[in-house]
Amino acid sequence: MTDGLMLPPGSGSRIQTVTLKVGAEHSKVWSAFEADVAPGFDVGAHVHQQAEELFYILEGELDLLAFHPAGEAGGDWRAWRSESGAEVLRGRPGSFMYVPAGCPHAFFNPGSEPARMLFLVSPSGHELYLRELADLLAASTGLPDQAKIAELRARHDIHQLTPLTQESGLRRSVRTGAASRRR
Repeated sequence: MTDGLMLPPGSGSRIQTVTLKVGAEHSKVWSAFEADVAPGFDVGAHVHQQAEELFYILEGELDLLAFHPAGEAGGDWRAWRSESGAEVLRGRPGSFMYVPAGCPHAFFNPGSEPARMLFLVSPSGHELYLRELADLLAASTGLPDQAKIAELRARHDIHQLTPLTQESGLRRSVRTGAASRRR
């Protein structure tokens, strides 16, 4: 018989701006994270061919995308529309997003305050990507090598469609790491 896992608030393993709650060492099926999303952080539209994800907003606001764009997809996924007319959702606490394998998806914090969300990834192991990314970012001086980032993402079933960015004011700069740490 295997026991479950119970964690008090704030527990888990911190990886950049994400706290791993349950990962591959506990489950073969999924990994669970609590994520802090800094104002202006845009994960960029991307696709996983194998993974499915669930997102649940706990605090703040996030723009959410989980559909294929109609026609030619431009560089700003927040302007995308689906063939059925779906548009990007401004999610608030309690908003939920399910992303099946093969579905383009993204999130962006449009507010001036950090947002916090719970997200689950199936199959488990997404924490391996996050740890490798953290190591790559820590080893770089200045902007990390984009080719290394692309290779890392490809090994972890992440096909980036639009850039991962961090906006500050009106300036939009391309980043290859995660959002700045909340707290």
